[in-house]
Amino acid sequence: MAVGRATIVLATHHYRDPFLSVAEHMIEHMEQEPTVAAGTSGTSGAPVAGWASGPLGAVQAADREIARQTAVRARAVAEFAASRPASVDRQPGEPGAMSAERRAARPQVLADVSEWAAQELAVALSLSTEAAEQLLTRSLTLVHRLPGTLAALEAGVLHVGHLWTMLERVAPITDDAVRARTEKALLDWAADRVTTPAQLAAKARRLGLARQDAERLLQALRERGVSVRPDRRDGMAVVESLLSVPEAQAVVDVLGRYADALDDPEDRRTRGQKMADVLLDLVLRPGESRLPPVQAQLTVVAGVRTLAGGEEPGEIGGEPVPAEMVRALARGLGLLAPAAAGPADTGSTGEGPRPGHLLAQWEVETSPPETWPDWLRDADERWWAEMEARVLAGGWGGEEDPPPEVRQRLWDEDVRGAAQLRADDGGPGAAHAAVPTREGERWAATESASCGAPAPAPAPAPAGLWPAAHAAVDEASLALLALDRAMNRASGAVDRARLADHEDEESWRRSPAGRIDAAGSDLAALVAATAPQRAALAELLDRSGGGTLVDRPRIAVVDELTGALLALTDARELRRRAHCGRPACTRRPETCEHDLTGRPGLGPPPPTDGYRPGAALDRYLRARDRRCRFAGCRRRVPRGGELDHNTPYPDGPTSAENLTGFCTGHHRGKHQAPGWTYDLDPTGTLTVTTPTGLVAQTEPPPF
Repeated sequence: MAVGRATIVLATHHYRDPFLSVAEHMIEHMEQEPTVAAGTSGTSGAPVAGWASGPLGAVQAADREIARQTAVRARAVAEFAASRPASVDRQPGEPGAMSAERRAARPQVLADVSEWAAQELAVALSLSTEAAEQLLTRSLTLVHRLPGTLAALEAGVLHVGHLWTMLERVAPITDDAVRARTEKALLDWAADRVTTPAQLAAKARRLGLARQDAERLLQALRERGVSVRPDRRDGMAVVESLLSVPEAQAVVDVLGRYADALDDPEDRRTRGQKMADVLLDLVLRPGESRLPPVQAQLTVVAGVRTLAGGEEPGEIGGEPVPAEMVRALARGLGLLAPAAAGPADTGSTGEGPRPGHLLAQWEVETSPPETWPDWLRDADERWWAEMEARVLAGGWGGEEDPPPEVRQRLWDEDVRGAAQLRADDGGPGAAHAAVPTREGERWAATESASCGAPAPAPAPAPAGLWPAAHAAVDEASLALLALDRAMNRASGAVDRARLADHEDEESWRRSPAGRIDAAGSDLAALVAATAPQRAALAELLDRSGGGTLVDRPRIAVVDELTGALLALTDARELRRRAHCGRPACTRRPETCEHDLTGRPGLGPPPPTDGYRPGAALDRYLRARDRRCRFAGCRRRVPRGGELDHNTPYPDGPTSAENLTGFCTGHHRGKHQAPGWTYDLDPTGTLTVTTPTGLVAQTEPPPF
């Protein structure tokens, strides 16, 4: 039995036999390639769509060999990098060493690699030094941070085009466990279907957005802007505008609507050309157009957890976006109340670290600073102040420790300063003058008793050397003590930061948003939500359109396990289905206690009489498919058409089980491309078979 959850949808030639034998040989060779390492996704068997015959099979085999050799190259580059360690280079502080700026700008994976390795690789591969360094970075990242991806590349589960998504979206994840889980989830997903790089990138974005913090979102918004760059075609240029997803979707939708309004049979411009000309008119000649204003329409898909404050991402125009962006758009359109200001209830007592906390592990067994003499406290504070100032000012090239010569100079200055302090205050150094005499008398007595008369004493050491030696030992002890204190404070500061971060995370988990986000289903999220949050959701669902809404909000009832759309309804229909339909219960549905077993449940709309689906069925199908169902295609299903009857009408019904959404190009291909077959089963799974026998299956995208 399916477990349901609710999602709110808002409408804003002949070849010679020798060639064939080569192809068959390559396919046989590829089937014998190494399998994926244990614990990673995929196998080295046939591609998801199967092996094609003839030259297309050779293309498949060659593509797998390219992927395998790419993995072989990555491992070899990583092995070469290991043979060129950074330890052989001049170290920081030495003349001719790498500058601090250059060291800080290098990728972290190159920290242990000689700066001259890229030059050597550039000579070997006829690359620029910059390209060689990028190859080093990618190879080391694959080997050390994405082992599953590297194994999948060797096995043919991924091709070279998939690497960019993994390198850009997965490799930067700092937490090893989270990165491994994300990598495995993506590889498992890609291994079961024909997956293009764009589809893999969209899946990775959705996984990555689940816990995107507000600071990252704000940083992305700060980077928005407009730029221009030359195009590869002579005399042309590309204007790029980095915008948020809803803004970009609205701009393109408005331009498309303006272009569609230019209904002139004599106009030979394409829709894209019309959109470009409309953009020029709106920007360069504002107010001169005689076209009526148009309104952008965006479809927003957001779950209960998203709207109630959780971190589950939503969709705007079919693109995954962070939950906070969905809520910000809803607030901006007046669909949700503004967020309440004020600090969250953290539940913190404001006290110091609890007994046994990590901070306690860093405590050094020393006497309290309050009991130290003035000269020791002054030296300790002076050491720490200078250390802190240098680190904060970015001294020593961003390194936490100074270069050896600077460290020695600082120690010498501390020795001289502490000696002066003792001279001024009568510090403990005065007592050392008598120590050598007492020690000498004690050793002389012991030697005389055990060995007889002592040998003649050597000439006495020059006066003042022993006191100076003891003073030097004292100064070294003082320096070590100060260093211990500095390290203790630095470690404590780091631990306090970790504690604050942990308490902030725990505070968020205890908050209403955290409880909602931790809910296992949307029903559980409603239980965890506060009364005002439930009231706000109910108010949103009760809206009937108007204002910023083109249509009333719809509720997508979704299978919790698979994400498949089960029904598309609204608040009014839910109320109708919640009582028996008798007049008294219609007037007061909350009092209905009758048996509802015979009442129809929620599901897809019924079939429509005629070729075109009715409004409810059309709305359901576009919500179910959203994008073209052809394998690898991510184009949107166009408005007003491209819902295809799998069994042609009138032999097949106009129903959810017989209709599929396509883009215009793939809709044409279904009817006009020879040798292709399409089969749609009642669950919505579409199976496409090519003329060469390849088979690709797609399912409606999950919510």
